[in-house]
Parts: sequence; C-alpha cells; structure tokens
Amino acid sequence: MFNQSSVVTEFILLGFPMVWELDVLFFIVFLIIYVLTVSGNVTIISVTLADRRLHSPMYIFLCNLSFLDIMVTTAIVPKMMQDFISLEKTVSVPACISQCYFYFFFGTTEVILLAVMSLDRYVAICIPLRYSTIMSTQMSFQLGLASWAGGFFSVLSPMIIISWLPFCGPNVIDHVFCDIEPLIKFSCGDTHLLEVLKFVLSTVVLLCSLLCTILSYLYIIITILHIPSSSGWKKAFSTCASHITVASIFYGSAIFMYIVPNKEFSFSLKKAVTLQTAVFSHLLNPFIYTLRNQQVRDALKDTVSHILSSTKAFRVNCKLSEQ
Repeated sequence: MFNQSSVVTEFILLGFPMVWELDVLFFIVFLIIYVLTVSGNVTIISVTLADRRLHSPMYIFLCNLSFLDIMVTTAIVPKMMQDFISLEKTVSVPACISQCYFYFFFGTTEVILLAVMSLDRYVAICIPLRYSTIMSTQMSFQLGLASWAGGFFSVLSPMIIISWLPFCGPNVIDHVFCDIEPLIKFSCGDTHLLEVLKFVLSTVVLLCSLLCTILSYLYIIITILHIPSSSGWKKAFSTCASHITVASIFYGSAIFMYIVPNKEFSFSLKKAVTLQTAVFSHLLNPFIYTLRNQQVRDALKDTVSHILSSTKAFRVNCKLSEQ
C-alpha cells in the first residue's frame, strides 16, 4: 500500500524534549496511568459481564466504551513510554500511519457510541414504558455494531489516501504520536482532497454526535422538570450524570483539536490537549462511572465480597486438607 518512491522512510516523534531523569520519571508516571486505565476498564467489563443486574443495554454500551478506552490508550501510551527511555525516537512510515489509523478508528467509534448512549438514556427516561421494546437486545447489538462500523469506514478513506502519499521531509513530528496533521504537512503530494475529506468527516461525525447528545439531554431535562417529586429528579439525574461528565470532557477536547481552527495555538498546548483526550480522560472514565453509578458500585461490592469469600473458603479447605 505504501509508495515505494517516498524519500522519507521513518519519522522522529519529538514528544516532550527533556533531560534523561525527567524522561525516566515520565515513563514511570505514564506506566502507572496505563496500568490504572487498563485495570479500571477491565474491572468494569468484568463486573458488567459477571453481574446479571447489569445485563441491560446501558451497561452493554458501557462495556464497549471501556474496551474503546483501553484501545485508544494502547494506541498512544506504549509507544510514548518507549520514546521516553529510547535514544532514537523513530517510527517507520507504515507504523506511523497504522498508529494514526487505530487512534482515529477507536476515537471515532467512541464519539459515535457516546451519541448512542445518550439516545439510550433518552428512551429510558422519556419513554420508560417502551424502553424494553425499543432497546431490545437485538437493537443494542445493532447500535453497537453501527458505532464500530461508523468508526471503521469514516477513517478508512483518509488513511488509504495517506498511505499512497510520498513523504519528502522534514521527518521530525513535534507531537507525542502520529497525528494526521503532521502527515498531511510533510507530504509532498497533492493533499487538497485529503484535507477537505478530513475536515468534512471530522465535522460531520463530531458535530452530528454532539447534536444528537445535546438534543437527547434537552428532552431528558424537559421530562425531568415535569417529575413532581425531588426523589424522582435525583434518580433521573443520577442515571445520566456519568455519561454527561464523560461526554463533556471528550467532546470539548476533540472539538478543540479537530474542528476549531487552532493554527495560533502552540504545539505544547496541542500536546497537552491530546494527552487529555487520549490518556487522562480514559483513566477517569472508570472512576466516573463507578463513583457516580449506584448499580455499578453495588455490583462491584458484591463481586469483591464474592471473591473474598471464595478466597477465604479456599484457604479453609486447604487447611482442612493439610490436617
């Protein structure tokens, strides 16, 4: 797929130029962040699959979101950690394009999934009597599959075009990962179609998803305001609070990076926003959902209690067998 006449065969990821001691410190910090992100999201997936009370569309979508959190972080952080302790911070052109593709594939899928989750909350609160009929298991599966398909195909065309472009230099990317902007900038081919396609796709996906989320929550708020009791208000808001928090963080960072013209912003600011979007938000998501969602907290407590009781019973059996 790659143009054999390309002059540049590898890129240098500049990242955060620092002294060796700080590189080691950042390596340790991001290793801890990566472990916490993976373990937190794996915990949510495991608890959701293990507890029958969470076998509903909302938590099926939450499992998908947790898996996407793991994959987006995995597309960025391991390479970043390698560069922190490596003297040669290089990446081949095919590997760079692959990292770019997987980051945007999982990220775009997450954008679409957030809109799907807002629709799920809309049906649950505004049309509760028809919820089980509308959001059936088959419909949940189809919506989840549509999110993955939308992310896959919306990113595929730009990446195919990029893979055929020749890169003539420079080859130093002042970023923490292979973003699409440097790849377009360093190409010596005609990138007009690619730039238009990138802008149109990112605008359509992000803004349509954001519009769907905003409209869903407008109807949800209107419905909640008609609930007579304060306990009903609290219960309705509690089912949406986690999703609103996650969506606000994600949409804000993504729109800043890929919709708003930001040529006047420094590369350091762009790197910081990228870390917020690709790393820290995915670390926070498991804690947001476990701390603000009573059902997840209860299921997590029951799972921990079951593990502790099983461990205790195993130890007692071992002692009895020894005697």
